[in-house]
Amino acid sequence: MFLDLTEEQKLIQDTAREFAKAELEPVAAQLDQGHDRAPMLANLKKLAELGFMGLNVREEFGGTEAGTIGFSLVMTEIARACASTAVTVSVSNMVCEVIQAIGNEAQKKAYIPKICSGEYAAGGFALTETGAGSDPSGMVTRAVDDGDSYVLNGTKIFITSAPYAGVFVVWAVTDKEAPKGKGISCFLVEAGTKGLVIGKEEKKMGQHASATNEVIFDDCRIPKSALMGKLNDGFRTAVAELAGGRIGIGSLGLGVGLAAMDHATRYTTERSQFGQKISNFQAIQWMVADHYTELEAARLLLMNAAFRKDSGKTFAKEASMAKMYATEAANRACFAAVQMLGGYGYTQDFPVERYARDARITAIYEGTNEIQRVIISREILRNFN
Repeated sequence: MFLDLTEEQKLIQDTAREFAKAELEPVAAQLDQGHDRAPMLANLKKLAELGFMGLNVREEFGGTEAGTIGFSLVMTEIARACASTAVTVSVSNMVCEVIQAIGNEAQKKAYIPKICSGEYAAGGFALTETGAGSDPSGMVTRAVDDGDSYVLNGTKIFITSAPYAGVFVVWAVTDKEAPKGKGISCFLVEAGTKGLVIGKEEKKMGQHASATNEVIFDDCRIPKSALMGKLNDGFRTAVAELAGGRIGIGSLGLGVGLAAMDHATRYTTERSQFGQKISNFQAIQWMVADHYTELEAARLLLMNAAFRKDSGKTFAKEASMAKMYATEAANRACFAAVQMLGGYGYTQDFPVERYARDARITAIYEGTNEIQRVIISREILRNFN
């Protein structure tokens, strides 16, 4: 089995790493502390110019065709510098992939190039509702057929990049009499459409620079041409795209975990206690060994899931395994990093405090890790039945 990256993949990884180090890392703490997102929005535009908003998108629509492995590599490098920027890039890539997968030619040409080029700062993925989180089939947002248009009513929550997204992929019930999960359709709704209201922004534990808002549809009228894919077949699409998104979030978690361990390990080679560097103590050495090993295992799981997706093989189980393991390994690594710095690790003078807060959500969004365990066990048990 050949596990090395291709020359193109190495170039993509190096480009992302250099950009993250030069442009993202210097402003990450500032973005975490303040409310001025201007530096992040400027960097999103630069990332689009590098081709990082459409990594698994065809060239004809403005993408780079770097594939899922390239996407994973970029996500890891961006997250090592700024998790808030990374989640915006991940979701925008996912929106592009949804439109590419089920949109018609007019929809693809109208929206994907705008995200890939940075004309739209981001794309919005509007699926989650108050009563439909881990179980999105329980959504109640409705899209009612009204002649030459649909009328949307309902509220989505926890929508990443909502205030600056140029277009939203929105799921809504179109046949309330259908069995659960069967009467859901997928729509494209442009920012600024009358009746689309960006609601309150959540005050979060971490990833402060990434906006997370309610999105309210109040008699929001959209043309029939806004329907993507087949009527009443949207839930299947949502499930399929979430699997790919889990590779992105797992890669984000990996990047944050690596950043935390890199900072903490470097610190232990400089900090002295009892007359010697604390990196000489076995307790520290075992933390370094354990967490770098776990993060390397996470990387391999992510590469396997990405390779299977790029190869056209089934990858849902592998994506869930990678997302679950990588995000939990990242959380363990971040808390170990805080411990390795001692009291300093608990202060905002050192970035490991931010890494620990930023990592926590990765075990929750894009499907909680409890749901990942359900998916994994279901796929394994199916083979025994």
